[in-house]
Amino acid sequence: SESKLGLIMNGMVKIPMQFFILLIGTLIFTFYQFNTPPIYFNKVEIQKLSPNNGYQDFKRIEGEYQKAQASKREHIIELSKALKQKDEAIIDQLRPILRNDEQTCDTLRQSAFEIIRKNNPGADVNDTNYVFLTFVMNHLPSGLIGLLMAIILLAAMGSTASGLNSLASTTVVDIYKRFLSKDRSELEYVTISKWSTALWGVFCIAVALEAGKLGNLIEAVNILGSLFYGTILGIFLTAFFLKKVNGNAVFIAAVFTEITIIIAWKTELTAFLWLNVAGSFCVMALSLLFQKFENKIKVTAPPVSEPRLRVRYNDSNDL
Repeated sequence: SESKLGLIMNGMVKIPMQFFILLIGTLIFTFYQFNTPPIYFNKVEIQKLSPNNGYQDFKRIEGEYQKAQASKREHIIELSKALKQKDEAIIDQLRPILRNDEQTCDTLRQSAFEIIRKNNPGADVNDTNYVFLTFVMNHLPSGLIGLLMAIILLAAMGSTASGLNSLASTTVVDIYKRFLSKDRSELEYVTISKWSTALWGVFCIAVALEAGKLGNLIEAVNILGSLFYGTILGIFLTAFFLKKVNGNAVFIAAVFTEITIIIAWKTELTAFLWLNVAGSFCVMALSLLFQKFENKIKVTAPPVSEPRLRVRYNDSNDL
């Protein structure tokens, strides 16, 4: 009952939490419609530009970008006033102008990206992960910046510690104790747990390095989650609603589903968020199919003949 309550509370808290996380992005986007954003948010790559290798060109493009942003801001203010007054004529007049302003800004940003790539071919021009940090560093008071950074580090450390602890415990209890070594001392189990934590830490670092190549941090989290969330949800839905399906059928269905989901992601068969839906339905459908197949094998299997007791009598009729 406590586990069920924990899952319910997690669902109730996570939905509004996710809403506010995404709302922050919307609010920052709105903020930069009325305030000039940097042409490139990663200052480290800008500092690598030398006076003889693109710095002057970058500054020239940055000046043109600021002028284009100022013109765009004026048009946005006019559009917001027209929206409040519900003046459809001005709204229809300003919409194509704003599209042209946005296209001009995007073209200038791409020109700046080309200069950064020319200076450093290995530079990542996808600067979306630096937008929130730039906003925090440039527009929040110093004390609040320190508090926010402390909260981010605290949340990251707590999440990482609990994840590594869970992985190490699962490794020791479900794998080492069950299959590799039984009836060992507690000291040995503690030692194996420490080594498991270290190995899982290396694995998590490798995954984090690869996830950093997926672009936007929130998008990377959702991509990696979509590879597994659908399968896990399908297992829970099968347990709740398909009572006649046993564990073997669900396990086989989950393995087949996970392989299918990874192939669908690699081949870009569909958008990654749909992998959650596809994975859950695939597990449920395959579980029913495998269960029917297993039941059919049991029915058609030949009956096992029971051993017969043979009794032999001797001449004196003694058993």
